[in-house]
Amino acid sequence: MQKKVLLTGFDAFGGQPLNPSWLAVQALHGRKVLGHTVVAAQLPTVFEASLRELDALLRQHQPALVICVGQAGGRKVLSLERVAINVNDAPLADNAGAKPVDTPVVRDAPVAYFTSLPIKAMLAALHEEGVGAEVSQTAGTFVCNHVFYGLMRTLATVPELAHTRGGFVHVPWLPEQGVPNMALDDIVRGLRVAVRSALQVDQDHALGAGTTH
Repeated sequence: MQKKVLLTGFDAFGGQPLNPSWLAVQALHGRKVLGHTVVAAQLPTVFEASLRELDALLRQHQPALVICVGQAGGRKVLSLERVAINVNDAPLADNAGAKPVDTPVVRDAPVAYFTSLPIKAMLAALHEEGVGAEVSQTAGTFVCNHVFYGLMRTLATVPELAHTRGGFVHVPWLPEQGVPNMALDDIVRGLRVAVRSALQVDQDHALGAGTTH
């Protein structure tokens, strides 16, 4: 079976004309990284529908690695997300008009899941390549966290995906969207570095990357 890396991005939302997460992963579609073929797919910025599409993609491709990517306006660097929480609390309506408040992503499921990506090693690799990056302690409570939680829940509970590693990365706006921002070429380069590191590293680094707030 062909070894694959699944990268997902979102369609535009919140009145923005584009979404850098989709543009970045689309630019990597078909590339080879350490013998793995990158498959890029777009998810809708819609609660529930996004998880249905992600689940279908996971079962179709059974990737060795999956990184879901989302836009985070206001952030300056690539954010490697540590934890997904079992909460939907939408600050704005999704692209289908839904605006859930204080609902679970999955009923009767754990309150949170940690990423299975080696985020500290990825952070070190990104810094070595001169790409701005951080470990983030929150993926928010909108569709990005919804997808992140659903991804980790699926990887934890579906036997055929037991060996798939996965997690979530937020990317900044592009220059044409506002400030702070990051050039698309830098985002693409950063994601490629992140994928390579995630494929190379089995045991994550012991590297301090926490925050005081």
